Amino acid sequence: MLNDETLRDGLQSPSVRDPLIQDKITILHLMESLGINSLNLGLPGAGPRAVEHVTALAREIVNNKLRIRANCAARTHENDIRPIAEITQKTGLRIEAATFIGSSPIRRYTEGWTDDFLLQTTEKAVTYAVSLGLDPMYVTEDTTRCDPEMVKKLYSTAIRHGARAIVICDTAGHATPMGAFALVRFVLDQVVKPSGEKIRVDWHGHCDRGLGVANAMAALVAGADCVHASALGVGERVGNTQMDLMLVNLKLMGIPPWAAQDLTRLKDYCVAVARATGIPIPANYPVVGDDAFRTATGVHAAAIVKAYKKNDVELANSVYSGVPSHVFGLEQVIDIGPMSGKSNVHFWLERRGIPASDEIVDRIYARAKQSDHTLTDAEILDCVKFPTHPQH
Repeated sequence: MLNDETLRDGLQSPSVRDPLIQDKITILHLMESLGINSLNLGLPGAGPRAVEHVTALAREIVNNKLRIRANCAARTHENDIRPIAEITQKTGLRIEAATFIGSSPIRRYTEGWTDDFLLQTTEKAVTYAVSLGLDPMYVTEDTTRCDPEMVKKLYSTAIRHGARAIVICDTAGHATPMGAFALVRFVLDQVVKPSGEKIRVDWHGHCDRGLGVANAMAALVAGADCVHASALGVGERVGNTQMDLMLVNLKLMGIPPWAAQDLTRLKDYCVAVARATGIPIPANYPVVGDDAFRTATGVHAAAIVKAYKKNDVELANSVYSGVPSHVFGLEQVIDIGPMSGKSNVHFWLERRGIPASDEIVDRIYARAKQSDHTLTDAEILDCVKFPTHPQH
């Protein structure tokens, strides 16, 4: 399963703007269209704006009978948990309470927290959530740097008092795939199985070492039920595990239910988040970046053109790409630049219904070879329209 953190943890990035509620609703519907299982609506304990937006999103789910499930973040404090229950009562939507608390020795030393304080706080928060009719999702921050005994104590305490979902967090992006695998196995073997309860185990990771997706995949292989991620990996510091790349990899690996999921709106989802938060998508970003399926290199373009001439779109989308663009509603783009061959020029002109005379092809080709960049459409059309260029 996948839990979308774009509208909560994603908005903790210091570079984003908090989207308008209309934009959040658009993003919510795009999550639904991609089959994402659940999302974090926000942290209503943060104040009136957060309460307003979480309530509006909850109403949107109820009114449109969306399948996506909802949760809200909360510190392990009654003042954060209570607003979730109030929104649930107001909207009729069942919302999990994702109560989080720092766990690592680094954090405990910094805050001056004792073991007893953490365990008592955990018990109190989970018990309070249950008393309000909420489903507690118990989250330990910085689990990957926490000592094993405290990991066991915290999760076991939460489960004893009613938590039926626990979240293992790589809050600082510290883990490696082997470490993620080992930690998930440890929690399953040392906490979940001995409890005798049916517990959902989630993985929530950050990308500080560039290992977000790899760690999340390792967690799933180890037995985690759900991965938390955000669109484009937006989030604190360098961000969270990338939701779009989780979808891509689960789809291409043929893992159910993602093998059968329609992901042709994946780019729409990423573009909507980029526009709403003010975070641009890098040109070289996998799958949804402008250069993901674009080439101006002669050898690559020639092979793609030959595949198209065989009337085989799948072949054209695979010959120089490990990701078949059509699966995600996209297509190969062939441009013209200093590393291009004449096949690039012929293809570009044919795609636009422009007769590819030798004179025009030679003119564009010469212009490309003299250039230090991929030619723009305007520069190419300039060569088509005007046989000579005084400026050159």
